[in-house]
Amino acid sequence: MTYTKTRPALVALVQDLRKRSWEHEAPIWRDIATRLEKPTRRHAAINVSRIDRNVNVGETALVPGKVLAAGDLTKKVDVAALAFSEGARTKIEKAGGKCWTVAELAQANPKGKNVRILG
Repeated sequence: MTYTKTRPALVALVQDLRKRSWEHEAPIWRDIATRLEKPTRRHAAINVSRIDRNVNVGETALVPGKVLAAGDLTKKVDVAALAFSEGARTKIEKAGGKCWTVAELAQANPKGKNVRILG
């Protein structure tokens, strides 16, 4: 009996990230793929206030999990994550930032430069 995940989109994302890591010699994508292979209950849940404290202007925050709306965002920061709560998405966009999926960020920034992993 073989074990398969119940989220085929997540499995495809992990495979794509491993491929990008190897093609572009960017270990950041291998690290994210390893984190996403863990059970869903182990994925990060990061509040907007933590992003505000730990990410500088000009960097992109990468959350291998979900971004939640607790706290305030006082600077323009782009955020990539598996999922966003509606409140978090609103706060990020109100501050002038952009919400990305992990796959969009990997495609737009194949080397993973100026990306800070939270979670």
